[in-house]
Amino acid sequence: MANQDKLENAANEKVGQAKEALGKVTDDESLEREGKVDQTKANLKQAAEKVKDAFR
Repeated sequence: MANQDKLENAANEKVGQAKEALGKVTDDESLEREGKVDQTKANLKQAAEKVKDAFR
């Protein structure tokens, strides 16, 4: 389960990076912001997974 969560978080981070890049290219500030938010959420989830791992 934990490995699946880690993979999903990494995938969400990549999706966020893609959205941010597409937003920059198309000059769509909303999409760029959404990408940054997605990346932040994924990073926070990854940090939580690392804390869980530390207590195992």
